[in-house]
Amino acid sequence: MRQASSQDYYLCQMPATTSLKQFWSAARAAAAAGELLKLTLSKPVYGSSDLPRNRYGRLVEIKGRTLLQITHRYADREEVKNHPINEGLALMENALGTDYYNADLFSTTEKFSLILSRKGNARVLRQPALHPRPRPDVSLPKLKDLVVTDHNREKHRDIPADRPYLQHLGITNARGEVLRDGKRKFKQINKFVEIIAALLREHPLPDDAHIVDMGSGSGYLTFALYDHLVNTLDLNVRITGVELRPKLVEKCAHIANKNGFKNLTFVEGYIDDFKPKKIDMLIALHACDTATDDALYKGIVAKAEIMVVAPCCQKQVRRDMEVPADLKPLLGNGILLERQAAMLTDGMRALLLEAEGYKTKLFEFIPLEHTAKNVMITAVKGRKRPKALEEFRTLRKRFGVKKHYLRKLIKQEKAKA
Repeated sequence: MRQASSQDYYLCQMPATTSLKQFWSAARAAAAAGELLKLTLSKPVYGSSDLPRNRYGRLVEIKGRTLLQITHRYADREEVKNHPINEGLALMENALGTDYYNADLFSTTEKFSLILSRKGNARVLRQPALHPRPRPDVSLPKLKDLVVTDHNREKHRDIPADRPYLQHLGITNARGEVLRDGKRKFKQINKFVEIIAALLREHPLPDDAHIVDMGSGSGYLTFALYDHLVNTLDLNVRITGVELRPKLVEKCAHIANKNGFKNLTFVEGYIDDFKPKKIDMLIALHACDTATDDALYKGIVAKAEIMVVAPCCQKQVRRDMEVPADLKPLLGNGILLERQAAMLTDGMRALLLEAEGYKTKLFEFIPLEHTAKNVMITAVKGRKRPKALEEFRTLRKRFGVKKHYLRKLIKQEKAKA
């Protein structure tokens, strides 16, 4: 170990058990003193693709309580959860060395970095916090004042609240302020735009792409998506909202015209009756029961590059499934059976999509406090996975599912060929 200098306390190697104790002792002391600036875990264990790329913790004030806010950063999204400080630190401590190899602690007094090896050793770097050199004519804040604890601080939004169409949709007022009843929708449209933007970074659409929103409803997400893709990302796309209710179609068409959204149109009709020349991206959010399957089928037939669905009211499989005898003690409760049926329905949908040449992801779209219908399936065109159909059949046999509506539609289409 070399002597401490003005640049660092020390840089050394030591057993992982010793370094972990030192690291978490320092983290707890910084949190208890209100001096914790940032705590990060990075470098996930090799092969753990389902883990967040990193976890980021900071102190926040919520209703007079100081909590540890942990942001789970995935490749295509972020999930934020708030915990009591000791509980949050324990969660991160349990993940270091099992799920992650690197950790960094930033406090008002030091930076403590830890790099674990698979051999049970650790590389440790401890440095004093770097204070900016003061200028005689500027009064600089104390470093402790830089600790961010304002949970309600202004956040970056892909869709700013001052967009005129948000007022026309009843989400904001004339001053561009989000209304109390519009907060949930405002958060939802920004999350949706974030998801779509991540998909397009992974799989860009062709020029003059046609995006179809099946069951566009009041158009909240449709308008936000058009605004972001055309006005922010400067993409050449056309978006069509398909909606059964004529009054909503008329209202949305009027708002689109009023805002100069010339390549955003709304048409009246059922999902299965709408037959455009091409579909490059298909969206169907909260299409009830088998309407989600109708939308996915239309996307498969059109060879859509991207599909995004948020299923709703999955009843068809529930009616046709039989609970395996060994699972009856678990699924004898009605609510658990409903959830199992919904998971089975969406899991089988994903397998059918993979068999047709799509790479799929299933994840939480809207926090559970807003709605229980919060699962989203994304599908990006790729290679067929032949084993997916075998896995689908295994699940169907296991749960005695007599039929799956999407599978029926796909088989009918193949019979026509």
